[in-house]
Amino acid sequence: MFVPIANILHADLDAFYASVEQRDQPRLLGKPVIVGGGVVLAASYEAKARGVRTAMGCSQARRLCPDAIVVPPRMSAYTDASRAVFAVFDDTTPLVEGLSIDEAFLDVRGLQRISGNPRQIAARLRRRVRDQVGLPITVGVARTKFLAKVASGVAKPDGLLIVPPAAELGFLHLLPVQRLWGVGPVTAEKLRRRGITTVGQVARLDERVLVEMVGRASGRQLHALAHNRDRRRVTPGVRRRSMGAQRALGRRADTSPAGLDVALVGLVDRLTRRLRAARRLCRTVTIRLRFDDFSRATRSHTLWQSTCQTSTILTTARGLLAGAMPLIEHQGISLIGVAVGNLSDGRAPQLVLPFDGEVASALDTVMDDVRDRFGPNALTRAVLLGRDQGISVPLLPD
Repeated sequence: MFVPIANILHADLDAFYASVEQRDQPRLLGKPVIVGGGVVLAASYEAKARGVRTAMGCSQARRLCPDAIVVPPRMSAYTDASRAVFAVFDDTTPLVEGLSIDEAFLDVRGLQRISGNPRQIAARLRRRVRDQVGLPITVGVARTKFLAKVASGVAKPDGLLIVPPAAELGFLHLLPVQRLWGVGPVTAEKLRRRGITTVGQVARLDERVLVEMVGRASGRQLHALAHNRDRRRVTPGVRRRSMGAQRALGRRADTSPAGLDVALVGLVDRLTRRLRAARRLCRTVTIRLRFDDFSRATRSHTLWQSTCQTSTILTTARGLLAGAMPLIEHQGISLIGVAVGNLSDGRAPQLVLPFDGEVASALDTVMDDVRDRFGPNALTRAVLLGRDQGISVPLLPD
């Protein structure tokens, strides 16, 4: 008889950037630490306890936590730490699916005789990351990817939580509805107005009722997750379905149309280089906006032909930004981002007539070659000279 086992681990480093700084500078241990400049990139749990949050302006963070120690980001240190942690993951099991530089799913099924049961494997992984890399890590263990991630969120910081199959729904149904993937502030408010605040209350609703409340796709997903139905497997080496880059805009940032265009050029330039390095093409271009009241909006356009050309993607993004300017002028803006989706393999593109665009493609190729040989700052667009282009955060390979 098949007996279900909680064999999926979700491992998530705690306050990653801030933890690296506390590791490397012992004077910061136990103190509120903010990593960033004009915008908070990361905050230690001591700072989070005072209300500091990622993407918050540093001036607001200092008001909430006057004794916070602000340190500049060191992206190379975070990249090195991430590689060391993923080396531990890869040594634990061959089935590792990275989600970002500081979290991953691990499937430990079939390792009982070699490495012990999932609880023992998770405890050993946490100990190895602490001893070998010097960082705290939280691990959630469950039968599904969804519940393993929920468990790690509940166990933070620096914890280990195993949810046995027999106790899954008892654990899940007591949690607030925001623990369900896809439930943001808007959906949570829709549910709250109907008196629904816990996952258990969602689970007691018929799927058709949820669909009427929040739409077909969201309703079906919420109904499945509320019953812990998640058939996704841990899949190593999954290629990205989209790529993106974003930049938080502090109070001193130039948010005029010209200033936002400069920020957009820098983001698209960085993003398209990544796209070509990964040998991918895209069809959909999306801009993401966060306003001064922290509400968000997106605008997207799907091209008739897949591309990785900077000029084409930039022209599309500029059109989307122009269409959103009335909203930006009314609500202000605190973050701008660009994403490309509908990705396909760029090694064998479908050619179309007429064969134009060779000049743009050749320019991109030359710029990429120069930057690969002499560094990313060897060649810069004139509009970006002397401009702060923000921080490039470390990423998993594309």
